[in-house]
Amino acid sequence: MPDRESREDPSQRARRGTPDTPDTPETEAERRRRRARFLRELAEARQLRDRVQPRRAKVARLRHAMRMRTFRW
Repeated sequence: MPDRESREDPSQRARRGTPDTPDTPETEAERRRRRARFLRELAEARQLRDRVQPRRAKVARLRHAMRMRTFRW
């Protein structure tokens, strides 16, 4: 269980501009920033997984290549 110090203080979240309630509308720029950060972290996680499990990554690449070869327009 995480320590209380490691949890984020809600007042800090409000200062950063993150909407706490659904009443505050999220701007398009905030949504894009959040999405870009998520996609960066997802790509980083995939790269890490590929480094840690090279055999599984190779099999996945081969499967993807086979799928792309057999795909018909």
